[in-house]
Amino acid sequence: MKQKMLWATLAAVLLAACGKETDKIGEASTVFNMLGKNDRIEVEAFDDPDVRGVSCFLSYAKKGGLKETVNLEEDASDASVSCVQSASMIEYNENVVAKPRQVFKRNASFAFKSLQIVRYYDVKRKAFAYLVYSDKIIQGSPKNSLSSVSCYGAPPVNPSAVMNQPNKQIHGGCVVEVAAK
Repeated sequence: MKQKMLWATLAAVLLAACGKETDKIGEASTVFNMLGKNDRIEVEAFDDPDVRGVSCFLSYAKKGGLKETVNLEEDASDASVSCVQSASMIEYNENVVAKPRQVFKRNASFAFKSLQIVRYYDVKRKAFAYLVYSDKIIQGSPKNSLSSVSCYGAPPVNPSAVMNQPNKQIHGGCVVEVAAK
């Protein structure tokens, strides 16, 4: 029994270490704790792995105190996401982004709760929607936040950027790779 618990603990620690392709931007203390870190709001940034030129900024509640010190805290389901164009143009392959994809995940408790961001693509509007929410094995939370990035929110791309590339199209500030016909 102890060996199973040890393996479960090791698996949880390894899962918590996955998906840390973020840059910590800062934090704001919300509650003072005598022992351990204060409760706080943390701010991180990451780039969408499939959409070059889009970056997302995430803020989320982080529980501190003694429970955090021993990794037994459960963070609140409060989070917000804001995604922006972060390059002169956005580039992506329409086949790759067609299906929703989890672009961020972080454990929000020892093993049963996670905070995640899922990217959705609206082909008709050439726009991306990023949804942040938390889930739990037994009961998740309806709290969520949504951010969107449109190809038409930036200056148009110069047509010479895709000259002699028949499988690429320009839509506003985006260069979209489409399936060859």
